[in-house]
Amino acid sequence: MRTIKIITVIGMLAAFFAAVVMVSAATRTTGEEQFDAGATYKAKCVACHGQKAEKKFDTTKADADHVQIVLKGKKAEKPPHMPAYEEKGITPDQASALVVYMKSIQ
Repeated sequence: MRTIKIITVIGMLAAFFAAVVMVSAATRTTGEEQFDAGATYKAKCVACHGQKAEKKFDTTKADADHVQIVLKGKKAEKPPHMPAYEEKGITPDQASALVVYMKSIQ
């Protein structure tokens, strides 16, 4: 009888710790998961590119080119110039998400 209680307690503890690990893994987020392209666009990009990304956004360029422009910046014919957002913490994945977002709002 005592052995059954010990096995039951061990089983319950194992289930509890498994649940804790699963919840911990499910709630853990990385910077990529927390990145909100729409909010970032509205905060940093809308002033120059417009509400619908209708300004200074060449849709004929490849996404990879746009990502590099977001990361490295670009001098325009006249100011304002596109700043380099890699220096401000934007990652390549986040830059790609911004490009996808800009295309989606057009």
